[in-house]
Amino acid sequence: MQRKVVPVILCGGGGKRLWPASRGQYPKQFLKLTGELSLFQATADRVRDRGRFEAPIVVANREYRFIVEEQLEEIGIAPDTILLEPAARNTAPALAAAAMYATDRVADAIMLVQPADHMIANAGAFESTVQTAAAAAAKSYLVTLGMQPTSAETGYGYIKLGEALEAGVHSVANFIEKPDRETAERLVSSGDYLWNSGMFVFPAALLIDEVNIHIPAISEVVRRSFDERRTEGRFCYLSDAFNSAQSISVDYAVMERTRRAIVVPGAMSWTDVGSWDALWAVGEKDQHGNVRVGEAVLVNARGNYVRSSGPLVAILGVSDLAVVVTDDAVLVAPRAASQDVRKIVEELDARSSKEAEYPKVVYRPWGHYESIQIGERYQVKRIVVKPGAQLSLQKHFHRAEHWVVVNGTAVVTRENEEILLRENESTFLPLGCMHRLSNPGKIPLTLIEVQSGAYLGEDDIVRVQDDYNRA
Repeated sequence: MQRKVVPVILCGGGGKRLWPASRGQYPKQFLKLTGELSLFQATADRVRDRGRFEAPIVVANREYRFIVEEQLEEIGIAPDTILLEPAARNTAPALAAAAMYATDRVADAIMLVQPADHMIANAGAFESTVQTAAAAAAKSYLVTLGMQPTSAETGYGYIKLGEALEAGVHSVANFIEKPDRETAERLVSSGDYLWNSGMFVFPAALLIDEVNIHIPAISEVVRRSFDERRTEGRFCYLSDAFNSAQSISVDYAVMERTRRAIVVPGAMSWTDVGSWDALWAVGEKDQHGNVRVGEAVLVNARGNYVRSSGPLVAILGVSDLAVVVTDDAVLVAPRAASQDVRKIVEELDARSSKEAEYPKVVYRPWGHYESIQIGERYQVKRIVVKPGAQLSLQKHFHRAEHWVVVNGTAVVTRENEEILLRENESTFLPLGCMHRLSNPGKIPLTLIEVQSGAYLGEDDIVRVQDDYNRA
């Protein structure tokens, strides 16, 4: 590799096809679906070698900023920046902003674009493919990484190989968007097509030029948003001007229009973890072809994917199902229909069901909380605060709260006094009381919160001071 590559990790996407494990506030890229690392962490880990790669640029929605930061800290990776979008606008605006940031740092930067929700098994083959693509990109090409199809997938786009330009590098004859089953089978059997992986290697300056040519209105909006950016530590906030950008993929906006597109076939094992069927395909199977994660008993069952993060699941006499159980939701579907799980999420959204957006455990920059029980005019939560962290100084107009410490030590600010609470001690916070919860200790603080009042929504918070600059 002639010069180090700048990794750009795209950390958007709601992961609707992996509901109920994936939720709007904690989507699939942050889940540990196949091992000890989340998909996002595994993506960052692939470009850990600072001899080959610069520190990564992570592009994410503002809502995910603290999850991104925490997951990178967990694996000891410091990003160059976490570039934050005020709203999701697909990959073309996101990559335009990333290219602007990269060229500000290194004028001739070569960007490696990776979505945060892919699985790649062979690290050596990945690095070799990136090396080939980076060398080709340095000759003023926009490179897409294509993967050899192993089945007729309707959830992927396809690339028809053109002429060989050099070893391991081809021109692009044409792009085909996600096909129907019959078309996908024909493409795969022809041997002339690769899956479009959604991974790219771009000269950052060339991408900016092509965006200027093909989508000038988006280029103008993103440039204004980037120039108006605000930086806080590793967070780089694009301004709200970004919201007016058209939502469009870089494939549609640039790659299908440019004359500079080429493709490098990837030699690594690659999976876009987009459905429960895809997870079954890569999972460890028993003698009957079942994949089980969590507590499950399967009798006279074949080819099933069973996952439980809650109760024991028993499966009897069924085949080729996806059964996914969380603490608050259950999915049962034919594995072959797992691409359609998004339709369930759309129905839940139409009903304004919290199960579409929120997992039972909700993560915050200071820790997390879990709703244990909700009744008329009351709610019980379990709250865990990380060592050294504290919640905002706040008050509520519609509810009172009672806190009981069950593990660790808490410092509670209550109006003008500070109270030290140890295990089995408690305090009451009346409606309208200004308060704050802090963990001064070296172990997590766990407490039970009992809320009571006429309205218990999360938006009944007036923050007076917040360490994380939340409104």
